[in-house]
Amino acid sequence: MEPVPFPELLAQFRAAPRSLLNAGVYLYDKPGGITSHDVVARVKRQRGWKKVGHGGTLDPLATGLLVILVNGATRLFDALHEFDKEYLADFRLGLRTDSQDITGKIIAETAAFSVNREQAAQALRPFHGEILQVPPMFSALKQQGRKLVDLARRGVAVERAPRPVKITALELLHFDGRDGRLRVAAGKGFYARTLIDDFGNALGAGATLTALRRTRVAMFGVEEAMPF
Repeated sequence: MEPVPFPELLAQFRAAPRSLLNAGVYLYDKPGGITSHDVVARVKRQRGWKKVGHGGTLDPLATGLLVILVNGATRLFDALHEFDKEYLADFRLGLRTDSQDITGKIIAETAAFSVNREQAAQALRPFHGEILQVPPMFSALKQQGRKLVDLARRGVAVERAPRPVKITALELLHFDGRDGRLRVAAGKGFYARTLIDDFGNALGAGATLTALRRTRVAMFGVEEAMPF
């Protein structure tokens, strides 16, 4: 079968994204402890696909929906990023780490705070809509040709300009005074760990991301994904 020229493939994706499911676009449920690249490498080897990419990185800590793009569909990366992604983000108040998540080195910890659910929900409200986020040092973003995460692992911190992101849904699902869970949907460039860090700072207690699960990318849901 002749490959579909990219302009036609892009038009098909924009008109009916689900028509490419299992025909260039494949869904996997990534477990924790491995990278998105690990998933790409394994499915490429197992399925014999020549060209494989993914539609948005998940850190090793994170689980959930990883969209795999195959052959000509790898060029749909930018089009896929026009849509929101949705997450369940678990957090702990009173704890701060250098990576803004539970895998990092603890830099501050305190039990000297008292926050109830109403106060937590109130502190979240300014983060709904268009906001500015400073990208974390522990990220794959590059500055002057160097990955920020490589610098961070050497103990080097550099200035990062705030970037606009849009959060279209933000809900406090659970909070017991220290541990909680958010449901959040956001556009490209969003970092869940930075949201949690900023949220903790707004409460004056600090916070760190303890777990992250991606449940949706565009119109694709994790319930449709193949186990990995």
